Amino acid sequence: MNNEISQKRITTKSFMKMKASAEKITMLTAYDFATAKYADESGIDSILVGDSLGMTMLGYDSTVKVTIEDMLVFTAAVSRGVKRAMVIADMPFLAFQISKEQTLLNAGKLIQAGANAVKIEGSSDFIIEQIKA
Repeated sequence: MNNEISQKRITTKSFMKMKASAEKITMLTAYDFATAKYADESGIDSILVGDSLGMTMLGYDSTVKVTIEDMLVFTAAVSRGVKRAMVIADMPFLAFQISKEQTLLNAGKLIQAGANAVKIEGSSDFIIEQIKA
């Protein structure tokens, strides 16, 4: 992060250039408009809308109870506060485990809500196929 904050939108190409030049990439988790706005204005490179919002914002006892609808509301709020940072939204439990079609539909919904990228967690061959889709 430079002293002068660029107004240029952060993209995956930006990340690749930053990595190639050994520049640090910053990320913050945010769940609301105000936090995202201030983080973006401070020069944060990326903002994660994590499914941990289930515990921190909704009072759930785990991330398993977070729905795609929950993620859409919080992703939309965060994205409205951001002009520069890349917004990355978690795919919640059962948003991608059932089929490639469901994975694409839910990823598309998160993009429509304002995410610039989606994050899928897992290590099985099935997850790799979902990511390829």
